[in-house]
Amino acid sequence: MNLQGKRIAVTGAFGSLGVAVVNAGLAAGASVAAIDRAEAPHASTDLGTAKLFGGVDISDAAAATATIEKVAQSLGGLDGLVNIAGTFRWETLDDGNLDTWDFLYKINVRTAAAASKAAIPFLTANGNGRIVNIGAFGAVKAAAGMGAYAASKAGVAKLTEALAEELKAKGVTVNALLPSIIDTPPNRADMPKADFSKWVRPEELADVIVFLLSDHASAVTGALIPVMGRV
Repeated sequence: MNLQGKRIAVTGAFGSLGVAVVNAGLAAGASVAAIDRAEAPHASTDLGTAKLFGGVDISDAAAATATIEKVAQSLGGLDGLVNIAGTFRWETLDDGNLDTWDFLYKINVRTAAAASKAAIPFLTANGNGRIVNIGAFGAVKAAAGMGAYAASKAGVAKLTEALAEELKAKGVTVNALLPSIIDTPPNRADMPKADFSKWVRPEELADVIVFLLSDHASAVTGALIPVMGRV
């Protein structure tokens, strides 16, 4: 898929999925900025020629605005935003802590909202902008212990739908992927007896994201797209 000349920002870019998306974007010809709460790695070979913005709490409105402005200045504009920043907690309501609900809302929903709000002026400037969010299929039917996580990812889904309606007249598409279990080192460590071959590889998700960022996806907006692997 061709992203030649596109300028893309990726949040949560230093994790497994983020690295895959950054590299897929670079391979498709885009200029990419990699944003993460973690400090930028000293050796950035895994992130290729991406411009690194580490140590950013993207859930903070001021930090999000300042960082997206720096990204746009560095890349010469902005055509797409991929909101990957997020995390997971398994916790039942009975045995858990209500603070977990606030924490997951902040990391999973507020990050996407703050980054998107900061990016809108740049994405609407050329009338062909793209936002891609990462939801979760687990938000469609939540399992035990998944209440806080599923609720936060349901928030991502509804943010996606609402923002797609808000921006469609301005030529900006907004879509979300709903993956099942992503094949990452932390997930393998948490579920060592699982059949990893059934999970979704980060590279497979990255391929769908690149399509949604491309001109070929101009008619797709407000979509919640399951990417399930064989789970």
